[in-house]
Amino acid sequence: MFNGIIQYLGIIYNIKQTRNITTIFVKVSKNFIFNLQIGDSVSNNGCCLTVTNIYHNNIISFDIIKHTLEMTTFKTIKLGDLINLEKSLKINTYIGSHIILGHITDTAYIVRITQHDVYISIWIKLNNIKHMKYIITKGSICIDGVGLTIDQVLKNKFSVNIIPQTLAKTTLYLKRINNSVNVEIDIFIKTIVHITEKFLKNYLYKFFKSI
Repeated sequence: MFNGIIQYLGIIYNIKQTRNITTIFVKVSKNFIFNLQIGDSVSNNGCCLTVTNIYHNNIISFDIIKHTLEMTTFKTIKLGDLINLEKSLKINTYIGSHIILGHITDTAYIVRITQHDVYISIWIKLNNIKHMKYIITKGSICIDGVGLTIDQVLKNKFSVNIIPQTLAKTTLYLKRINNSVNVEIDIFIKTIVHITEKFLKNYLYKFFKSI
């Protein structure tokens, strides 16, 4: 479990591919690797991955199975790319954003970037339009591992505002129009929508059956 506060920007140092698994090797800082152990969970651009090895030169590796590769932007990852990293939360950790599971809901692409005086607005369009039912104004959203608040919602896209601090500490400053991002829908909104839909479906079924 994570909270969308990025701790470090890692660099893709190497990529090894086999038939069923892609292994990425990420260069990190000595501080980030401190207390990290094989088997720990780390959010990589919002995707929860397990540390498979830790090397002496501050490189950590993660295995990505085929399903995860297809569901995320890791299918287009390349050497030298920067990625947002966050270690998993501990029970006594202060939560400064919102609860993030590291399970990518969908990928999306950037359709517009607007520069304001001290911040930017990024407009995002989900690849699966059906997921728009979970997008609500002032709701929470996770973009490439960054916990953000939804600002505006239109029929097929939504916007988030990025303050200078977030731009300086994450890969969002690198984003351009048509770039792809990983998106995780807020689990609480998703659960509420599913429960409501199920309730209404059962209620309407019983109602029309009684007529």
